[in-house]
Parts: sequence; C-alpha cells; structure tokens
Amino acid sequence: MTISLCMIVRDEEDVLARCLESVEGIADEIIVVDTGSVDCTLEIAREFGAKVLEYPWQDDFAAARNFSFAQAEMDYILWLDADDVLLPEDRELFLQLKKMENPWFDLVMMPYHVGFDNAGRPNFTYERERLFRREAGFRWKGAVHEAIAPAGKILHYPAAVTHKKEKPGDPDRNLRIYQKMEREGQLFSPRDWYYYGRELAAHGLDAEAAMVFCDFLDRGDGWVENCVGACLDLAGCYERLGKAKEQLAALCRSFAYGLPRPEVCCAIGDCYLKQNAVREAAYWYHAAVECPLGSREGFCRPDFRDFIPYVQLSVCYDRLKNREDALYYHEKAKRIKPDDPAVLYNEQYFYGSNINM
Repeated sequence: MTISLCMIVRDEEDVLARCLESVEGIADEIIVVDTGSVDCTLEIAREFGAKVLEYPWQDDFAAARNFSFAQAEMDYILWLDADDVLLPEDRELFLQLKKMENPWFDLVMMPYHVGFDNAGRPNFTYERERLFRREAGFRWKGAVHEAIAPAGKILHYPAAVTHKKEKPGDPDRNLRIYQKMEREGQLFSPRDWYYYGRELAAHGLDAEAAMVFCDFLDRGDGWVENCVGACLDLAGCYERLGKAKEQLAALCRSFAYGLPRPEVCCAIGDCYLKQNAVREAAYWYHAAVECPLGSREGFCRPDFRDFIPYVQLSVCYDRLKNREDALYYHEKAKRIKPDDPAVLYNEQYFYGSNINM
C-alpha cells in the first residue's frame, strides 16, 4: 500500500515539523497546499520533501482539501492538519496497516483525540474518516467543518490521530464564513446549520444560536449525534439566557434520539443541583454511570461515564449529610484521577490533609 499525505496549511511553522516527523515512513509522498502563509511553513514543508502548492483561500475548506486530494498519486490518501500528530503507539499501528497486502477497504475510520484532561489524557474522542482509496474518488463537502460521508468498504482501525493545538487560531473565521454564506443565500446542509449554531453560541450570540438549534432539530434531517449535540448546546444557550425550564426541556429532548447519553444525564443532574434539588440531581448522576456504551461512530467523552458523576455524587451525598456515601464516591473518583483539582479539593475538604493545592 502506498500513501499520499495531503495537507492544507497556513502559518504552521510551530507545529508542521512535529506532524511530518510523526508520519515518517508512512507517507510515500507529501502534498502541502498552502493558503497564504507568511512564516516559515513552506520552507519546513520542503525540508521534509513535500510537494508544495499555493492555493488562493476562498473561505471554503472543502475546496482546498479537494484541490490537495487532486494532486495525490499513491494508492491511498491520508489527511492531517498541521497540529495533528501520530503518537508512537499509533504510528506503529499505522505502519502495520501499511504493510497489508491487497487491502480490501475503500475508507479507514480512525479515532481522533481532540480533548484532554489536566493530565493530558484524552477525554473527548470520535472517529473520523482518515484514509481513502484514491481511485474511489471521495470528495469533501462543507465550507467549514468539512467532511467526507463514509461509503464503500469501510475498515474501523484503532490507530488514533491526536490533535495537539499549540496556539489559538482566528476565533472569528468560521463565523465569518457562515455569515457570508447566509448573506449570499447559500444552501446550508444539516451539518452546516448545526455548526453555524455552535459558532453563534461560541460568540455569545445565544438567542440567535438557540433559534438555529431549534430549527436544526425541527428539520429532522440531521445526523443523530449532531442532534444530541444540538440538544446539549441548546440547553447551554438557555442556561446562559436564564431560562432554566427551557434548559431542562432541551436536554430531555435528546431522549428522542435513542438511549440516554451520560453527558446529558450529567447535565440534567447539574440543572437540579443548581436548584438545590439534591436527590433529583443524584438520581441523574447515577443514571450517567449506568448508561450503556455508545456506538463507535459517536462521540466518546469517558469522564461523563464515571469520573464526573462520581465527583458530583460525592457533592450530593455530602449535602444530604450522608458522609459515608460522599466518601465512597470521592474515593471512586480519586482512583480514576488522583491528581485532578476537584479530587484534591475534596480530599482537603473531607480529610483536611496538607495537600499542596
């Protein structure tokens, strides 16, 4: 199997070398499409033997990625962002995959670690389409949060890509693109509409975001994982708008999309705890622990299955004057993340230990 690594970049001198070093021996050719760098990005890319091309930025990530894919000549195409990296164990798994003779798959889905706890452990992971048979002709869609719809013969493979962002990007770029699309009357896909709502919320435009999320959910054509996410995001908007009743209703709306999710149960628990309805809060934190595992195609936030509800249950039982159960759940949380700030705080609270906070 031969592999073309295709990347789109702009001003990535801080991270590009780290990314390219991590795929050494995996990529048989490296194609770097630059959309306007003014730093040393292109020089670094050439040091790694990359084929460098310039592409005028058009406020369209899918267009840029499709241009990069069009340059590929190997059997399969791998995409990475400059601030992605293959950790050593994942690199080895990828090298094993590369040795496969006569690969049968058209597309490989791989875990993508995008969120991390205080100790650097992944706490937010989801699968992404990562490796494509070139002759299958896959195309990116979406000006922002671009994606390729999985199709053909699919392999789910455990080699993970880790997103290690080192500096903030342009926080307003995505919102500008979406607002431009709206002004121009462009058709929004369900995915576009959902992520437009998220950008509005991220910019403190909660009333506008809530309307977009409600419309997205009412349309009924979104991916189920985005629908659950929209319920959570909508609840966040209502919380910031001071609409507690609507917040709870938005969270409960997620139950229309399948079995309860642990992050939703924890959010409902938080709602009740803020109202000092402690027994009701404890019920929902217990429910989070008991939620069944989700599908591998969805988003994985493992802390909501154990650590977060354990911490919150310790708080609940302490407020209910049940010290035995409060300590029980504190100890369960401590076994998972002994150095977490919440655990250290509770350790000090319960035992009065001389802990360096």
